Amino acid sequence: MKNFVFISPNFPTNYWKFCRELKNNGLNVLGVGDQPYEELMPELKDSLNEYYKVSSLENYDEVYRAVAYFISRYGRIDWLESNNEYWLERDAMLRVDFHITSGWQVDDLARIKYKSGMKEYYQRAGIRTARWHIVDDFDGCMAFIKEVGFPVIVKPDNGVGASHTYKLDDENELAAFLSERDPGVRFIMEEFVTAEVNSYDAIIDSHGEPLFETGNVTPYSIMDIVNNGDNSLYYIVKDLAEDVRAAGRAAVKSFGVKSRFVHFEFFRLTKDQYMGKSGDVVALEVNMRPCGGFSPDMMNYANSTDVYKIWADMIAFDRSTKPTGEHFFCPFAGRRDGKPFALSHEAFAAKYAAQMRMMERIPDALSDAMGNQMFIAVFPTEEEMNAFYADAVRCE
Repeated sequence: MKNFVFISPNFPTNYWKFCRELKNNGLNVLGVGDQPYEELMPELKDSLNEYYKVSSLENYDEVYRAVAYFISRYGRIDWLESNNEYWLERDAMLRVDFHITSGWQVDDLARIKYKSGMKEYYQRAGIRTARWHIVDDFDGCMAFIKEVGFPVIVKPDNGVGASHTYKLDDENELAAFLSERDPGVRFIMEEFVTAEVNSYDAIIDSHGEPLFETGNVTPYSIMDIVNNGDNSLYYIVKDLAEDVRAAGRAAVKSFGVKSRFVHFEFFRLTKDQYMGKSGDVVALEVNMRPCGGFSPDMMNYANSTDVYKIWADMIAFDRSTKPTGEHFFCPFAGRRDGKPFALSHEAFAAKYAAQMRMMERIPDALSDAMGNQMFIAVFPTEEEMNAFYADAVRCE
């Protein structure tokens, strides 16, 4: 029987479903987390063979001891995974220390976690990338800006989501950023790209072939949502665009992805610019884990399938049944607390009751990028989805 250590199975709250499907496939599912066992969701408790509580997942020694304990109890660990961007480096360190060969190793991190390191592998796949510069001093940054022009984007080279990402419009803003930035964080500067984000989301087998593919579209900047406290809107596509599919598959090969759930982000240009023509698909960044929050559930609703099972089948059997159900657009609307919405949460939910699939408060750890109250629905047409969005954000 294979032993699978799942790091932080309690967060996000929907990740117990990965554990359930692993257990259904006959694996020993061994959880390591910082939440007391008695506070775990009943569904998660039922999906774990054993749980080891640590005081903090940030404490490597504690997590190391947890894995060592599981080895003493169950023998060799076959898989160790969190499916969480925040813990990807920690996962890799544990794999190396315990000789777990499935999954990314520490030596892989430069190309999969650092935005500067990703550029080469996108380019190897024939996918254009934004021009970039590692932030140094004012003169060095200005030399780059003279080439690409203002505005520019600055963000941590090794960052999660859109945190600490800023748009700089002039020399004064550049000087302010340089004086205020955390000197311990390495920042990358990129030319500004006018585009919407299109993603390639896939479950990849051990041969680098997709068992499942879909994607999402984010028509508004996540950076603006975080920095301005805007409402959050994105949707799972009804059918994946062929140019995004081609770019995603090429990136999978270039990065050497095997046996993973991935979320690759591309820009679809919305006007002609240095990187290409309006409509072109160009590189943004790769994420070697599922799209965050409740996106896996949205993929299920949009594709009439179960990505938790497909992923667990990939782990256990390296294959899965292809989904064949009806497809839909599946929009996410994340409302921000304190805004004077024309329709109350209750009125909005009642209007779209037939289409609604989920309504929940968003955990504080995710609310910066996703809002505070989320609604997820399905629609057969883009027009109906757009009407849903208009009602979601309309204010008095």
